Amino acid sequence: MKKITRPLALFVSILLFLPLIAPPARGAWRDPVRARHGMVAAQHELASKIGVEIMKKGGNAVDAAVAVAFALAVVYPEAGNLGGGGFMLIRFKDGKTAAIDYREMAPQAANRDIFVDKNGNLIRGEGSSTVGYRASGVPGTPAGLELAYQKFGSKKIPWANLIEPARLLAQNGYVLSYRVTQLFRSYQATLEKYEDSKRIFLNGGKIFEEGDTLRQPDLAATLGRIQKSGAKEFYTGRTAELIAADMKAHNGLITLDDLKNYQAKERTPLVGSYRGYPVVTMPPPSSGGIVMLEVLNMLENYDLRKMGYNSAQKYHILAEAMRRAFADRAEYMGDPDFAKVPTAKLVDKDYAKQRAATINLTQATKSADVKAGEVTFAEGTETTHFTVADAEGNIVTNTYTINDLFGSRVTAKGTGVLLNDEMDDFAARPGKPNMFGLIQGENNSVQPKKRPLSSMTPTIVLRMDGSPWFALGARGGPRIITAVLQSVVNMIDYDMNIQEAIDAPRIHQQWYPDEILYEPLGMSPDTLRLLEGFGQKFAERPSNIASATGIAIENGTGVKFGAIDSRSDGEAVGY
Repeated sequence: MKKITRPLALFVSILLFLPLIAPPARGAWRDPVRARHGMVAAQHELASKIGVEIMKKGGNAVDAAVAVAFALAVVYPEAGNLGGGGFMLIRFKDGKTAAIDYREMAPQAANRDIFVDKNGNLIRGEGSSTVGYRASGVPGTPAGLELAYQKFGSKKIPWANLIEPARLLAQNGYVLSYRVTQLFRSYQATLEKYEDSKRIFLNGGKIFEEGDTLRQPDLAATLGRIQKSGAKEFYTGRTAELIAADMKAHNGLITLDDLKNYQAKERTPLVGSYRGYPVVTMPPPSSGGIVMLEVLNMLENYDLRKMGYNSAQKYHILAEAMRRAFADRAEYMGDPDFAKVPTAKLVDKDYAKQRAATINLTQATKSADVKAGEVTFAEGTETTHFTVADAEGNIVTNTYTINDLFGSRVTAKGTGVLLNDEMDDFAARPGKPNMFGLIQGENNSVQPKKRPLSSMTPTIVLRMDGSPWFALGARGGPRIITAVLQSVVNMIDYDMNIQEAIDAPRIHQQWYPDEILYEPLGMSPDTLRLLEGFGQKFAERPSNIASATGIAIENGTGVKFGAIDSRSDGEAVGY
């Protein structure tokens, strides 16, 4: 883009602070789905319907979430999973909250330099942190779902009944959409390198067409074993044996002992606020909650409503706040079981004021000049997110992933389970960019049994009286964080409904690379030129920024409003 002239820059500096004449843009072309009792918003219609049926049979939101997660492992194979991990955030009808960390763990054989060659350069292709058997961390999904069920399920629906719908879908098959068949084609070059991945997802090389039926008998058998014996089967039974044997045969890292020693953990949710509204989100090893709250705390120092939704001024301040929070992410964040993460300081509002004070309202700060803040001690492009709200007032918002689309591309032989490439979420070279261009620090270096930093940001926002207002999350690597925080801003500062808030155009700035990602039709050319006049740099071309799902709850009536991002597929289903 061309740089603007000095006279125009002066005009811009005046124009930037004038109120907008036009009303705020509305992004939604459809209304959210409305239901009086329960709602599931997931990125596949079949999974949403399964969750609703569980609630109709007397299950609560946690039961439904477990069933949805297992179903997505079948019908959303590019991201839904048994071979990955994630985070589940729960708010109960009595106001209590819980957070379940079932993030993957590094195998015992992993070490700080396992993904660099003798010259310190990143290994590419097979043996790297992104593709092949060595890219996988120890999966956490089965353990996490079982922990949620055992601690917080209704006890009205047997474990086996929650898995049966997914098992039947794997056994009998489901009809493939055009989108999925095109994804199979796009990833053919890497999927076909691995025998079971080629056989299952590439139809043995004959390539599926839209309308074909995908059957996954190996996955059905794995689900059947987990049905009968619980998650322990995945970690110590026949499934574990199959995964470990395939790993050993292909120079992978995961062993039977690694699987046996995996544990999901309950953590204390992170609680902050934005303009008086309580915000409940995930603590480390998710970086999403801290980064989001830090940005929101900085934004509280500005009147975004007065600036106007699509104003250059609003976008400038938003980008500068993101830049600073992501710099802190790189320096301070990691697995709290291995690194001392200054969470309380990073989400402190006085700290945010100090960070916001460094923002120049008419000039972008170069990322090279932005360092982590002074803190004293006393995170695939692809995931999938779903949200569940039941008739009793319980809410689950869950994000899980195998990192990149189709993870490591490896399907463990005989299991039907696609394995993650979450080892790339560690800092393979601290201070150097990963597959997302994201720079991470020493706190997130590779260590045995350590959980990699994540950007997953399942979030629940309450009204000022403490009643639930909306819950959401997103898919999209580090862009998850900025998608969720902008949806929160849209609801609170611009009075959008949940569908509008999620559909509205957004931006993303993650410190490095030093550029703003922006969306097609998201900003007018005039706004782009105004921001360039302040020194903001933009990506070469626009692209969609993450994809979110959410549910809002009407005050007083309890009516649920479900929303699926128009950037993606899926369906909100209620009853």
